[in-house]
Amino acid sequence: MIPLIVLVVIIAVVAFYFVGIYNHLITLRNLYRNAFAQIDIQLKRRYDLIPNLVEAAKGYLAHERGTLEAVIKARNTAFDASKIAAQSPGNAAAMTGLSQAEGALSGLLSKLLAVVESYPDLKANKTISDLMEELTSTENKISFARQAYNDAVTDYNINREKFPQNVISSTFDFKTAALLDVVEKAEERTAPKVSFT
Repeated sequence: MIPLIVLVVIIAVVAFYFVGIYNHLITLRNLYRNAFAQIDIQLKRRYDLIPNLVEAAKGYLAHERGTLEAVIKARNTAFDASKIAAQSPGNAAAMTGLSQAEGALSGLLSKLLAVVESYPDLKANKTISDLMEELTSTENKISFARQAYNDAVTDYNINREKFPQNVISSTFDFKTAALLDVVEKAEERTAPKVSFT
């Protein structure tokens, strides 16, 4: 009778241990999904700001119509990519698509901001100035949210790959989550040269 009780206790302890692992993986998966939701909130804020900035700049930049249209097109592409990524946070294809679309949008926004900087009247415009400040603030929030997401994904991936967690993760199909990297051009990684002469 005692060996049977010991066996039942051992089985119960092992079962509770594996249930604990399963619940921990669920928690980590929900944490990285929540972290992506924070990115999504900031991206939507940025997507709302961009048309306002372009519209405010249109009167001053009539001859820069190509740049303005390219920014709006890139914004729409990034918006569509963010909707796909929001449906499946952590999916490698969705994260790659979002990274590429965001990289293209960031490049065009940099170009637009450089154009705005070269026009003193436009730069002095209060509406443009306020929108640029909001956009800069939003970009910073996106960077912080992206870092939090990548940290949560890394924690999840490490935990799902460890033993014995990997047994539970493969049994219950806890898939690897993809990081959200910023796609940069090689020249953007080079530090700018500053000259005060």
